[in-house]
Parts: sequence; C-alpha cells; structure tokens
Amino acid sequence: MTDSNPVVRANAVTVVRACLQAYVDKDRVAIEKLIADEYRFTSPLDNALDRATYFERCWPNSQAMTAFTVIHEATNGELAFVTYEARTSTGKRFRNTEVHIVRDGRLIATEVYFGWDVPHKAPLGGFLEQPKAT
Repeated sequence: MTDSNPVVRANAVTVVRACLQAYVDKDRVAIEKLIADEYRFTSPLDNALDRATYFERCWPNSQAMTAFTVIHEATNGELAFVTYEARTSTGKRFRNTEVHIVRDGRLIATEVYFGWDVPHKAPLGGFLEQPKAT
C-alpha cells in the first residue's frame, strides 16, 4: 500500500531525521517527545526492546555521535526507510539502514540493519573471508 499524501510521507521521515539529530545534539528531552510509550527497538543485538530498555541500553551511544548523513530515504504509509552514514567522536564512520513505523508524529517501532565501516574493510571488488560453516 502506497500513501499518496506527501504530508504523511514528509512527517515520517521528518520524525526519523529529528531523532537522528537528537542523538547528535545529545537532546534526550527532544527524543523522548518523538518516541511513543509503546515503542519497540530491534537490531541484530536487540529483540523488541521496550522504550525504557531502549533508553537505558541505546541512548548512551548518543555521547559518541557527531553526525548522521542521510544517504537514502523513502516512505510507504507509516513506514520510513533510512540509510545513513554515521560519524563518531573517535572518527569511526559506518552505514546502517533503519525501518521505522511512525504514527501520529511519534516512533512506534524501529528495526536497525547494521551496515559496514567506512571506508569498507574489504578491498574494492573483493570480500572479507568468513569462517566456513560447520
């Protein structure tokens, strides 16, 4: 289902961008206003964390974040898809893609898919060896 209303599309991405900016600004008050009480956060390391656990486990990472550059963004109704390049205070750079559900101007859920370091650790046109499955 595609939402043809540009206001809805803009609002979903706007909320996600505001959350990323709150990380850069270390503005917990701002991000708390954007995250709904029923919020769930999932990543390769976290399985549907509730709001309180998200703030306990993930929010401290804001201390290291210095910038997010959005590479791709798209919406489909309440869904916002964002790929970004993040930078930390130690100079580390990496890409992630996130899928968000935004309802009534607040995040309901986030799924994070970890990307790669920038620059990529594999040589151009090459790959990193992985252990053989047993």
